[in-house]
Amino acid sequence: MPTIVAALLAAAIAALISALITWISRPLLQRYALARPNARSSHRIPTPQGAGIAVIAATLIVALASAAWVNFAIPPALIMATIVIALVGFADDIVSLPVLVRLALQAACVGAVVFTAPDDARIVPALPLALERGLILLAGVWFVNLVNFMDGLDLMTVAEVVPVTAALLLLGLFGDLSRPVTFIAMALCGAMLGFAPFNKPVAKVFLGDVGSLPIGLLLGWCLLELAWRGQPAAALLLPAYYLADSTITLFRRIIRREPF
Repeated sequence: MPTIVAALLAAAIAALISALITWISRPLLQRYALARPNARSSHRIPTPQGAGIAVIAATLIVALASAAWVNFAIPPALIMATIVIALVGFADDIVSLPVLVRLALQAACVGAVVFTAPDDARIVPALPLALERGLILLAGVWFVNLVNFMDGLDLMTVAEVVPVTAALLLLGLFGDLSRPVTFIAMALCGAMLGFAPFNKPVAKVFLGDVGSLPIGLLLGWCLLELAWRGQPAAALLLPAYYLADSTITLFRRIIRREPF
């Protein structure tokens, strides 16, 4: 496992990469990926979106470099699914994709991660494996979309992801999580901190679907790994505020027959 100093250094590198790419890409995003406010928006002026490119790039660069340096493997299915779901989000940021197309592609990415996991990775062993994996797939797609749903609020995703990934990193430093989870959490935490100055109120840029979807996938996978290691309560408690806030809001909109 990494030492605290090594973890802080890697997180700082991820933060610098994320901040640099965000700063460089802002003029292009301003021109080609402008999010215009609507009746459900929290912002009042057109704001560029798509800075998630920087966050995901920084996360993958630092995590993969760390894996090569320390000699461990990050699941290839997770890397490929993260890239694919980011591309889906990028396409939707530029030209809005049909809802069913988005949902199918998201489900395929989450399913690739869930169904390639070892058979002994279980949360409730009493359930048939296929049923448990199917329920995890539904929960994963829900979680990915909740992160996407909350992204339009200034600093909201940062305020959620940083504490959760920092907690996961601490668990990893104490040996309670695997190296891949620890390094993914470390890199994602740093990348989000690098993005934070651009997203603080009033936000100069948003993550966009290109960031919120893969962030939801990576964070969901880290929490799933925590549950698979016998800590399902911790895996639910860490994102509990975020889950409750967004889920309650969505169900209230459904009940009032508002767009959700």
